Amino acid sequence: MFYYVLKYVVLGPVLRVLFRPRIEGLENIPEDGAAIIAGNHLSFSDHFLMPAIIKRRITFLAKAEYFTGPGIKGKLTAAFFRSAGQIPVDRSGKDAGQAAIREGLGVLSKGELLGIYPEGTRSHDGRLYKGKVGVAVMALTAQVPVVPCAMLGTFEIQPPGQKIPKIKQVAIRFGEPLDFSRYAGMENQKAAIRAVTDEIMSAILELSGQEYVDEYAAKVKAAEQEAAPPRKFLKLRR
Repeated sequence: MFYYVLKYVVLGPVLRVLFRPRIEGLENIPEDGAAIIAGNHLSFSDHFLMPAIIKRRITFLAKAEYFTGPGIKGKLTAAFFRSAGQIPVDRSGKDAGQAAIREGLGVLSKGELLGIYPEGTRSHDGRLYKGKVGVAVMALTAQVPVVPCAMLGTFEIQPPGQKIPKIKQVAIRFGEPLDFSRYAGMENQKAAIRAVTDEIMSAILELSGQEYVDEYAAKVKAAEQEAAPPRKFLKLRR
């Protein structure tokens, strides 16, 4: 119930007024039945802008850190994310990918919409990075279509590290549903799930027009941080 209060009464109308999202291809989202919406991830704002304009309820897999903050603020944040249709997923450890797939398949088994960012993390520089194969495993296992989605302008309004977004118009594009029935029964074959993932990322790229990097975003970000010169701290004299 609270999800729809947020969507139609509290948060949704505010987001529509402030950011005036330009929507393209909304008709490509199935009116019923399970489906995956796979999009690029440029900003923290993405979590709220896309659900605000989709008629159906959509559930996203979100990093567990959003749900584990300390104190009253942490509890309120966790309650808000759960009410907004987010499911916590622990991204650390060797079983993190399997946990995410289990949660996602649970959503799809109910005939609902699942939102996922195949890059696995927000882009730190606005480029589109190589997709992780979990989206393909879920699509093939559940035998559901994948609707590619591109957020445009959200990196500019709220890049990583910026807490309060700028008020500026954004755009959201949805492509035609991708049918992977030709790969039925191949969800355990590495070549097949890589091919499906790459096809999904190609569709997102066509919608977004971003520069593409054929490497995982987390790996590139870690390498850049390691190569960055250490910060110098000045001693303050009393």
